[in-house]
Amino acid sequence: MKNIYSNKSTLEPSSRVGKLRTLSEFRREVEIPLILAKKLIVWGEVEAVKLADGTLRITETEVARAKEWLEFPFRKTRLFLRALGPGLITGASDDDPSGIGTYSSVGAMFGMAILWMAAWLLPVMLAIQEVCARIGIVTNRGLAGVLQRHYRKKIVAGIVVLLIIANVVNIGADLGAMAASLEMLFGVHFYIFAFALAVLIIFIEIFFKYRNYAKALKWLTISVFAYIITGFLVKPDWREVFSNAFLPDITFDKNYVFAMIAVFGTTITPYLFFWQASEEVEEEKLAKIEAKKSPNDPKKNYNLHDRIRHMRTDVGTGMVLANVVFFFIIVTTAQVFFKNGISDIGSAEQAALALRPLAGEYAYLLFALGIIGTGLLAVPILAGSGAYALCEVMKWREGLELKFSRARGFYLIIAASILVGLGLNFIGVNPIKALYWAAYLNGIIALPLLVAIMVVGNDKRIMGEETHPKWVKIFGWLAVVFMVAAVAATIFLAVK
Repeated sequence: MKNIYSNKSTLEPSSRVGKLRTLSEFRREVEIPLILAKKLIVWGEVEAVKLADGTLRITETEVARAKEWLEFPFRKTRLFLRALGPGLITGASDDDPSGIGTYSSVGAMFGMAILWMAAWLLPVMLAIQEVCARIGIVTNRGLAGVLQRHYRKKIVAGIVVLLIIANVVNIGADLGAMAASLEMLFGVHFYIFAFALAVLIIFIEIFFKYRNYAKALKWLTISVFAYIITGFLVKPDWREVFSNAFLPDITFDKNYVFAMIAVFGTTITPYLFFWQASEEVEEEKLAKIEAKKSPNDPKKNYNLHDRIRHMRTDVGTGMVLANVVFFFIIVTTAQVFFKNGISDIGSAEQAALALRPLAGEYAYLLFALGIIGTGLLAVPILAGSGAYALCEVMKWREGLELKFSRARGFYLIIAASILVGLGLNFIGVNPIKALYWAAYLNGIIALPLLVAIMVVGNDKRIMGEETHPKWVKIFGWLAVVFMVAAVAATIFLAVK
């Protein structure tokens, strides 16, 4: 991206440049988030004066130029998206084809009755992903590596194995959904597309550097907006939607409780915990590489508190996006399927196909394209999260910024996860049916992991002064209580 300003003069703190603005004052005057204000300086788009105490100030001239250039909302939005990172990618990947399949099944089966979970799970998602990101930022280590400080290696290894099993099933479901959607759109055989997609994703993940790879992932998040648009195209009764959006309509039925745990496991899924922490570590590696190239880079002046504030905006944006998409998938499938007596939707591609006669060609096409886009976003993350976790347990080199020759084990785990997931589509195992159980398994795995990260994230020996804020403690432990109650309910209803 070219510099915003073409005729910059050398800036220095003197009376002729007027009052110097702090970063907070600057971002308030130009009406942008703090994360974007700092990124504009890092990118060299806004000149800053470095004072003797190491703090940064912005002159009145630069403030005026920034106001003029940023008066167009589109530019603000584009730059804001550019400023975001792992949190946005993590949030968007939460709505992968397997997640879309789960939400579609639940919407068709229960209608609007489970819509309330989109709103109620949002603060929980924000709290849990902030915990994971905070752990990665403070310790500069992945989640599995940090957990081993608190728990025996065998326990952590067991959790990681369960994580990889669930991830492989999800990968298989995602590849199957993407291939089926492409087959619907272009008529080429399912198996050809499935194999080609698997090979393409492995090649990109192994041979592309993280900095380029992350940019591609970030722009793939646009694909999730297909489901928001589809939600409007099906023209739901908005009064009914909002009457169900916030008030829980819980039925004490084993299928309903099972669905709740599956939704919980799909929305607050363990692979996102590991990915979020590991990508915060990757971002720090990139920052150090860039700092070596540019010794005067303002990033060197950013402390731990700055990184955490950046992370909160990033994570918040990603989690809000994930839950808005979750909300609209439920609205769409409840409106189109449940109200038309269709209660059995076994996959995301079935949902897309069924939309065609009931909601029109555009809704069908958007839903199908969204499956392909979110699959390309999610499959690498599913495979990568398991590879990060296992390599930390085994103490192998890991990282998407490393070449294959330096991290063979890491990349082989990624390749194996994708190929085994692909294999589920060839040997008669129905990954879509397995998916619903995988979502339930994710919910069960999430319970001990939630307890573990809440304990670790509040340990001053590990986190120093950056332990949980109060709101994170409240919603993090509420998630634990909710899951314990839901699991207990399923056991009670099963033996009743």
